[in-house]
Amino acid sequence: MKKRIHSEFMGIAAVAIIATLLLSVWVFYDLFQDQVLDDLKTYADVIKGTVSQEELSENSSFYEEADIRFTLIQADGSVIYDSKADSDAMENHAERPEIAQAMEKGSAEAIRKSETMDRSTFYYALKLDDGRILRVSKEAGSILSILKSALPVIGVIALLIFGVCVVLARILTRSFLYPIEQMAGDMENILDIETYPELMPFITMIHSQHQDIMENAKMRQEFTANVSHELKTPLTAISGYSELIKTGMASDEDVRRFAGEIHKNSSRLLTLINDIIRLSQLDAESMDVAYTKLNLYQMAEACVDMLQITAEKHDVMLRLEGGPCTICANRQMIDELIYNLCDNAIRYNNPGGSVIVKVYMEKEETVLSVWDTGIGIPKVYQKRIFERFYRVDKSRSKSTGGTGLGLAIVKHIVSQHHARLELESEEGIGTKICVYFPKDSKME
Repeated sequence: MKKRIHSEFMGIAAVAIIATLLLSVWVFYDLFQDQVLDDLKTYADVIKGTVSQEELSENSSFYEEADIRFTLIQADGSVIYDSKADSDAMENHAERPEIAQAMEKGSAEAIRKSETMDRSTFYYALKLDDGRILRVSKEAGSILSILKSALPVIGVIALLIFGVCVVLARILTRSFLYPIEQMAGDMENILDIETYPELMPFITMIHSQHQDIMENAKMRQEFTANVSHELKTPLTAISGYSELIKTGMASDEDVRRFAGEIHKNSSRLLTLINDIIRLSQLDAESMDVAYTKLNLYQMAEACVDMLQITAEKHDVMLRLEGGPCTICANRQMIDELIYNLCDNAIRYNNPGGSVIVKVYMEKEETVLSVWDTGIGIPKVYQKRIFERFYRVDKSRSKSTGGTGLGLAIVKHIVSQHHARLELESEEGIGTKICVYFPKDSKME
């Protein structure tokens, strides 16, 4: 990158130098032309006082030293006198542009280039009081000849300027890339780097992305450690009980009890594996998920009916309130969302408690709320309960068969549907979780 920026600076500098020098030559030559024509006008004004052939001949040596040629022309275009040629042999000048224009306007100027383009002749014609035309001319180098003669000097100047540009380009490249190199070497303290204002939005974005990456890496590391721990616990129990049965050390009564423990832990293990697989699927879920119009009340009703046996087992009253409401969503995900919210509300409830599931409209949103009279969540833990494997009461969760992934799955599904989630909970009183779906929203 550094070499590329440096080479681009060099290219820009080279083009700028060449363009500047060529433009300077062109401007100089334009000024040179104006100066030559001004000199010719001055000579014409001086000469017009001595316009007899004899006087012109006497002063011809002076004008020759100044490389000035003057010609005296009759009103009909015939040449009376020329300081550098035989006037009798010269053709009629009436058609010459500067002569014709001077006849009409009183004065005229013209520049004619030679065929080789190495020289140019400058003309200034002045109409005298008696009707004759005095033309003064001078040969000078063309722009090409001036450029050729100045080329060595121009080359030296260009090389000197280019050398300065090389040094400045290196300094600018280094100063431009220095903050970026610092960022690459110290991502943790990226916001403390001294830089120019234009780079700050980029630095802020990089810092934010770096923080997200680090957070995701930390979450994945914790997830891997938690998965290992959660799988190890039931597997250890299964291995221990089966080994006791295998060695024959257990009585018939113990065998039945051990078999029950093995069954309970294997069921918990299977549930845990299914939740981990599902959570991984949600992590990699693409945006082409199939969405359809769903009656959220009917889906909640089916889930409540299915969980009635579980609720009775935990001595919890489960009921549904509200009415039909339509959302645009994925059926499987909404089934999982309702099930996990209701299952959590039952598992973390108190004997004789209740769970109320309600579906209703609030302004432009469809709301699913699950309210329980359970143990509640202390405020200090409320921000963390949607993290994977996070449990407020770990012993209670394991005793009721919870995996600690239910609310993490809920969070993914809510995010996938561009919905929002609100939690209200008070320790010892209960918890209320509300999911707000945009009304008849179209998923992107």
